[in-house]
Amino acid sequence: MSEIRPNEVYTTQETQELLKISNSTMKRMLKGGLLRANKIGKQYRIMGHEILRVVSPVLEDRAVDVYQKIKAKTREKVKDW
Repeated sequence: MSEIRPNEVYTTQETQELLKISNSTMKRMLKGGLLRANKIGKQYRIMGHEILRVVSPVLEDRAVDVYQKIKAKTREKVKDW
């Protein structure tokens, strides 16, 4: 695997190869805002620091925290049903 450089600009194809994800997953990540990109003409360009942000363990920890909070709130609401 090659090194992801924070100030490098990557195409969606290069990003897919770096993250080892499918084209449909890439589209979902872009559409859902998980991966921020700039549209140049009809193509997207992704900064290296955005790719690093996605694979960062800090981001994963925050996602787990949010999930746990939502799960706890749901259990609290459903408990009385």
